Amino acid sequence: MNLRHTMKGRRAVTAVAIATGLLLTVAGCGGGGEDDAKEPSSSSSAPRKSDNGDDKDTESQPPASSEVLATAKDGDISVTITSAVRDAGGFVTVSGTVRNDGSQSWLGANWASDERELRSNGGSLSGASLVDNEGKKKYLILRDTSGRCLCTKFSGQITPGGTANWYAQFPSPPEGTTSVDFQVGSMPPATIELSDGE
Repeated sequence: MNLRHTMKGRRAVTAVAIATGLLLTVAGCGGGGEDDAKEPSSSSSAPRKSDNGDDKDTESQPPASSEVLATAKDGDISVTITSAVRDAGGFVTVSGTVRNDGSQSWLGANWASDERELRSNGGSLSGASLVDNEGKKKYLILRDTSGRCLCTKFSGQITPGGTANWYAQFPSPPEGTTSVDFQVGSMPPATIELSDGE
C-alpha cells in the first residue's frame, strides 16, 4: 500500500513538471521582437463590437487585413480569409471574417471539434484544420494545456447580416510548403498562400 501511494505521488510530481515545462516552452515561443515601438501584440487587444452590435470576444485576434486570400460559402454562412502568416515560433496564424447572410442567428456550433479534449470550446473554430496536399499531412488546431483551442471562441450568436472576426493557429508546415487548404465545418476547402511573419 505504501509503494502504491509513493508511485501516485511520483506520477503527480512528474505531471506537474511536464506541464510546467510545456507552459514555459509556450511562453518562451511567443517572445517579443527587438522593436518595442510596434503595435501592441494581438493577445492584448480588447474585445471589439461586430457589425451587428453584439459584443464579440476577439481577444488574441490579429487585425483584419484588407487583402482577401480566399473565400468559402456553405449555405448562408461565408468565410473570408485575409491572412495566413507563418511565425518564427513554429506556427501559422490564419485569420479573417465570417458573415451570416441568413435569416436566423448563427453560433458556429458545427465548426467545433469532435475531439474530447476540445469539446468544451463550444461555438468556435476548434474543428478547423490545414491540409498540406503535397506533403500529405493534416494540421489540427493548436490548443493550450487546458484544452482550449488557440482560436476564436464565438461569445454570442452572429445575427442575420452580421459579421465577426476570427483567427486560428496551427502547427507550421515545412518551410518549402507555400500553400495549404483551410477547412472548417462543412465549408469547402479554401486554398491559401502562406506568408512569412516579421
